Amino acid sequence: MRLLVALALRALFRDWIFVFCNVAVLAGVIVPLLVLFGVRNGVYDALIGDLMANPATLQIDTAGNQSFTPADLAEVQGWEDVRFATLKTRSLFDYVNIRATGGRERQEALIAPSGTGDPMIAPLPGLGPDEVAVSPALAAQLGLAAGDGVEIFTQAENRPRQLVLEARVAGVLPEGRLDGRVVLADITLLDLIEAFYDGYALPGHGIDSGKALAGRAESFEGMRVYATALDRLAPLQDRLEARFGIRTLARTAEVTSVLTLGRNLGLALALTVAVAAAGLAASLIFGFWGEVVRTRRTLANLGLLGLPQWQLSLFPVIQALVTAVLGLCLSFLLFRLTASLAERLFETGLTERGGLVSVSPAEATAIAAAVIAFVGCASLAAARAALATDPATVLREET
Repeated sequence: MRLLVALALRALFRDWIFVFCNVAVLAGVIVPLLVLFGVRNGVYDALIGDLMANPATLQIDTAGNQSFTPADLAEVQGWEDVRFATLKTRSLFDYVNIRATGGRERQEALIAPSGTGDPMIAPLPGLGPDEVAVSPALAAQLGLAAGDGVEIFTQAENRPRQLVLEARVAGVLPEGRLDGRVVLADITLLDLIEAFYDGYALPGHGIDSGKALAGRAESFEGMRVYATALDRLAPLQDRLEARFGIRTLARTAEVTSVLTLGRNLGLALALTVAVAAAGLAASLIFGFWGEVVRTRRTLANLGLLGLPQWQLSLFPVIQALVTAVLGLCLSFLLFRLTASLAERLFETGLTERGGLVSVSPAEATAIAAAVIAFVGCASLAAARAALATDPATVLREET
């Protein structure tokens, strides 16, 4: 086999012009396809990355005044497309005042429900009954950091005293996750505030007058749900609306638009690859077959020297595989140069996020393996022609 490989390589590079032509044909097809694939990856990954960077992209909020019970929440939490879900109290009581414990400066902030597994507070696993997470803007304005104590207080009409709740800052949310002054707290804390506005007594918090809390029925105005993935957002929103007969708010249109763009780009690229592969296959098949016809005297001499016919059939296959490797080396070199030029010409701001033209090492390896397999298959017609070569007939015809 070693002798066969050496003879095949010697014959291949003796006529270097044919090698050059086949390598040029391969590079002429592979490089444009690599650039198209890289641009598709770079642009699509940037769009998906923007969506995935903010967990709010997967959020679905119920709209208007509804009525949900803890049993409704348990049902939704059991759906396979749900990553996290929590109930919401009435939006009328969403605003509270907050200040650092012992501090004098206070700020009005929106208070929103959270809980264990809430992606908005990640990497925090959850919030205890006396813990809150605050937005970066609120933390900056009040000088808050993780571990600080805060006082959340609010005043209702016809209540002689303010409700003051003490809590600890479990964490400050990353920049860009929530805009404005926002406090995330466990739903039990928000429910406590709502009970205060509804006139119930909260003796544990210094509110002795009012209705007995034991007689209060549990009912919530809304629900906040997070999908497990971008492609599950629309089905989950439809299911939520159909199940409860409500209207919901989500960034479904934006997510669907990006996912559709990705699918369309993939289909367009697949169609382009199919057409280019058909043309390349025809070119290589006839090229390798013509090479066998041109070197049939050499193959006949090798047959007379005792080389088996099946080994003669490997002669063009070995030459084709070497040509494929050379074509891939040239193609990836030209691709890198083209990608670098594109990064300089187009100021997309994607360079630090993976680049405008992006092909991962795993994708490059898969492409190289596919090209080698493709070229190997294209050489089978030439192998069949080599296998059918009869040394005696060839030499008799040429003498």
